[in-house]
Amino acid sequence: METELTIESLRILAKQAGLDLSEEELRRLLPGVNRSKRQAAELRDLIATSDEPATRYGAPRLARK
Repeated sequence: METELTIESLRILAKQAGLDLSEEELRRLLPGVNRSKRQAAELRDLIATSDEPATRYGAPRLARK
């Protein structure tokens, strides 16, 4: 599992994004950012599969006039 962000790592990421957030703003954002990070990792795990799709889509041929 991926490691969670700290206040300091979130501060660095915010500055890289051009945001100047206070300590209080970072503290309030941190739980949600870490939750979103975990959810993204779970989604990546769900879609990272070697299974082939059950069906295949083929675009219909258009009739020429």
